[in-house]
Amino acid sequence: MEPMKLQPAVKNYLWGGTRLREEYGIHAPLDKLAEAWMLSCHPQGEAIIENGQYQGLTLSQAVEQMGAACLGTHAQKFDYFPILIKLIDAKENLSVQVHPDDAYARRVEHGFGKTEAWYILDAQEGAELIYGFRKEISREEFQRRIVDNTLLEVVHRVPVKKGDLFFIEAGTLHAIGKGILLAEVQQNSNTTYRVYDYGRVDQNGKPRELHVDKAVDVTRCAPPAYSSKPQGEPQLLDGYTKTLLVSCDLFIVHVLDISSQAVLMADESSFVSVIALEGAGALTCCGQTLPFRKGESIFLPAGSGACRIEGVLTVLETHV
Repeated sequence: MEPMKLQPAVKNYLWGGTRLREEYGIHAPLDKLAEAWMLSCHPQGEAIIENGQYQGLTLSQAVEQMGAACLGTHAQKFDYFPILIKLIDAKENLSVQVHPDDAYARRVEHGFGKTEAWYILDAQEGAELIYGFRKEISREEFQRRIVDNTLLEVVHRVPVKKGDLFFIEAGTLHAIGKGILLAEVQQNSNTTYRVYDYGRVDQNGKPRELHVDKAVDVTRCAPPAYSSKPQGEPQLLDGYTKTLLVSCDLFIVHVLDISSQAVLMADESSFVSVIALEGAGALTCCGQTLPFRKGESIFLPAGSGACRIEGVLTVLETHV
């Protein structure tokens, strides 16, 4: 076992900006750098290992060589690599969309559903996102408003600020608004049903596809069930503060604000993903020390044991 630094896959979606390159040091020959897939075994964008005996392999290739034990016992309930973690820079509004749950996705898409969580890293003044509906409406009204372009009249808009946490269960209507930078932890799925796209067209001058019937099938036409607060209170520990952002049956996510050092454990129950959101330092695990700075991602296989992070930095820690 050894810590693995990952090179993310990148996406140049039309709504993206340049902050991931300019502020996070993520290199890509793209004018717009909308997303960086910091932990990914998804076939539409794989993370590449940058160090050690698996250098140059995709993360999924390394996992295959190491065996299922590197994912941990908690991952045995999944028949796929369980999570995908992204950094997202929304210079413009994303489309209004919804994701199916596992049951619907398996039946209709022959894939997996998508529940996700958003941790707000930064937001311009006045930035907001769409999170569910202002009040409960019928499926018939939902479909009608998609068709006649009045959907935005009934959605729930939420002003956002740095440190907010949004838990987006499958079936929740949502959209990231312009001026928001966030980290997204999600099921390892890219199944999305788009219902409104601000009249935009693609590079060929055609409107992007909407998925009205499927969206009507899966959307809960009601206000959101959760607030915009992390699920836990900050815990002051030796050298760092640890806050539970979200815990569900799919993933558990903490943010660590490290003032000098932090110790975390990658035991046999789960692999651990650590992503530096601010600052710089070093991570030591399995007798190896890796420099670790803002915009970098490290995968710790299950069974790696105790890992120490030293420096002044903010880290997103995720396991299953």
